[in-house]
Amino acid sequence: MITRLKRYNQIAKVLVKYGFGIILDQLYPEVSRPDFLRKKGEHEESIVYTRIRMAIEELGPTFVKLGQMMSTRRELFPPPLIEELLKLTDDVPALPFQKVKTVIEEICGPISETFQSFEEDAFAGASLSQVHRATLMDGSTVAVKVQRPGIREIIEVDLKILESMAERIETTFQHLRMYNPIGIVQEFSVQIRKELDFVRDGKNADRISKNMKNISGVRAPKIIWEYSGSRVLVMEYIKGVRVDDVDAIRELGIDLKEISEKGFAAYLNQILVDGFFHGDPHPGNLMVTPDGELVLLDFGNVGIIRPDRRDEFMRVLYAIVNSDVEMFLGAFDGLGVSIREEDVDPLKDELYVILQETRAYELGQYDIEESMREISGILYRYRIQVPANLMLMMKVIIMVEGIGVKLDPEFNFISRVEPYLDEIVADQLLSPERIERASRKVASDVLGLPQALNESLKRLAEGRLRVEMSDPELKRVEQSIDRASYKLLLGMLVAAIIIGLSLVVALETPLSGWLLYGVIAGSGFAALMVVYALRSMGR
Repeated sequence: MITRLKRYNQIAKVLVKYGFGIILDQLYPEVSRPDFLRKKGEHEESIVYTRIRMAIEELGPTFVKLGQMMSTRRELFPPPLIEELLKLTDDVPALPFQKVKTVIEEICGPISETFQSFEEDAFAGASLSQVHRATLMDGSTVAVKVQRPGIREIIEVDLKILESMAERIETTFQHLRMYNPIGIVQEFSVQIRKELDFVRDGKNADRISKNMKNISGVRAPKIIWEYSGSRVLVMEYIKGVRVDDVDAIRELGIDLKEISEKGFAAYLNQILVDGFFHGDPHPGNLMVTPDGELVLLDFGNVGIIRPDRRDEFMRVLYAIVNSDVEMFLGAFDGLGVSIREEDVDPLKDELYVILQETRAYELGQYDIEESMREISGILYRYRIQVPANLMLMMKVIIMVEGIGVKLDPEFNFISRVEPYLDEIVADQLLSPERIERASRKVASDVLGLPQALNESLKRLAEGRLRVEMSDPELKRVEQSIDRASYKLLLGMLVAAIIIGLSLVVALETPLSGWLLYGVIAGSGFAALMVVYALRSMGR
């Protein structure tokens, strides 16, 4: 069992090794450190972003997973860092069978009673799990995905450390608050805990299978729930080759363009129609069978998009396809993305240049990854944060487009995506789901009207209702009325003084006693009022 203190020690050594010891000095200045933390790092001459990636790899599965999640947030981090993070993989050597046997038997029962045969050498390994081939008693060949023993405890310790470090980073390095370290760690914590729950993984596979049942030639493995649990997932074993193994696919006699088309259509349908999509379509998670089927694997990471946001995501894609800057920013506004007023015009100029360049590409030349890299760079420079699932969607589309180009060198994102978007919009425009959603919104607004009216009347009766109007013309009218009022007041005061003095002069009685004092006091008061009115008009 690993303790937090021991893990802190391991992390500190790795950070120092790669030249980040100064971070420890600033984050934890009150802690006295041993001499090994004061030594110069072994890789301080390397580029800083390369050292970050190397340190993450050595820190283990939690940090690798965090780095992979960060690689999807292109709008938050510098492009060179993103390029390094994209190199992170969680392929690790498999553990000896005896170390995972206990976990398997805990869920499935004794291996000799559950399986006819069980291959002790894993045929696939990752940071959280490894996969073995086996045969059930009924003769079915299955793949047994088993979680690495102790991985949950390691990850929980790491998450506590990451939470502590994120809080200290926001406190110590004020300029890094814009990256929202605490929010990133919280989001990552939710995601990796979901990945550790294999029941959720299996349910995701079932849902993807159900959603794609009308798409010919694309599917996910069937889950054998009788032998599955939170740490072991038993599924049908599917024989095939990796989707990026072009030579092997050709040897199977399968049309590469057809596979490319199937994959592209399936992922657009998942994203824009179902709103539930496979979030990690790297080549190792996509397999082509001898029958020409495209099989999706590993559903620990999925993206979920609610219906109203799906519409805005579709607008983003339409804007890219049609080089429409106004539509692009309109979609951002619909997503609640905040853009400073002074940044709108320069942002439009930069986006316009990038989007216009898409029109100049011939078939097979356009690279959606390059465009997204440039757009993400602009968002990063202007400090514009967009929803995380939008960036995950773009990451998935980029990965699928990359596989499409690998299979079909003439694959062109613009020419392929536009007909699918048109078809999806046409199908959804009068779809029962959309009509029902619109009807519910209208009904909600109508039913809420009496309550809103009642609340307004209540506020009016209690004197709490405020109506604010703001219009430049009304403001100018108000100022004109104020000036006219002051002029009228001044005129009345001057007239009063003149009339009063005239009456006094007309008196035959000499000014003395109380009359004299009264005239002096009245003239003084009138003079003060004139001075006050003149000063107010001046302001």
